[in-house]
Amino acid sequence: MTQTISKSFKDMLSSTILLFVMKVTLISILVTAVILWFFGGSLNGFMEGYLSWLPWEWLRTTGVAVASIALSYMMFIITLSIVTSIMIEPLLIKLAEKHYPEVKVIGAANTTSSIIISLKSALLLLVIFLFTFPVMFIPLVGAVYMLWLWSLLLKAPTIYDVSSLFIENKKEVKEKTKKTTILAMIAAAFNYIPVLNIFSAVFAQILFLHHILGKEKI
Repeated sequence: MTQTISKSFKDMLSSTILLFVMKVTLISILVTAVILWFFGGSLNGFMEGYLSWLPWEWLRTTGVAVASIALSYMMFIITLSIVTSIMIEPLLIKLAEKHYPEVKVIGAANTTSSIIISLKSALLLLVIFLFTFPVMFIPLVGAVYMLWLWSLLLKAPTIYDVSSLFIENKKEVKEKTKKTTILAMIAAAFNYIPVLNIFSAVFAQILFLHHILGKEKI
């Protein structure tokens, strides 16, 4: 796993990847802004109703504010992950040619399938978050909880995007991607760092590329 992480960090420093990250970030900001413009009021109303059981008004107000900010941030992270998934294919192929020239491209990710898998992962994250988000306030436990939640968003779409390009046998995909939750959680750790959070989805894709195509096992 150390070798996989090391290779991935080195790749992240290339100008090609930095430009890609800037591009998907700008698109994601615009899309998230549009979503919040149209649905922000509804989301805020939902949170007010959901937290109506809290005993004091100041606590309800604070809870709604924190939950709304967290949910808005989640929407940006989700959008960034989906946009990255849609646009990542040429970059993955370029990296594979650089590090694993013996590996041939045998297929391509279906855009519709990629979006559906990403949306399913995002929906799972949102549902679990909405009904368990108080856990995020528990010291240490909350930090691990958020990493695990974000890993749900990254893992399945990333496995699909990478494996669709290079692996045809589904059993081989399953074997190579066992216990990869920890890789997704490592990538998700970027979400805790302002500005660097925009690298999370791309870093996950690169981590999984090296894990799936490399010989090192987690």
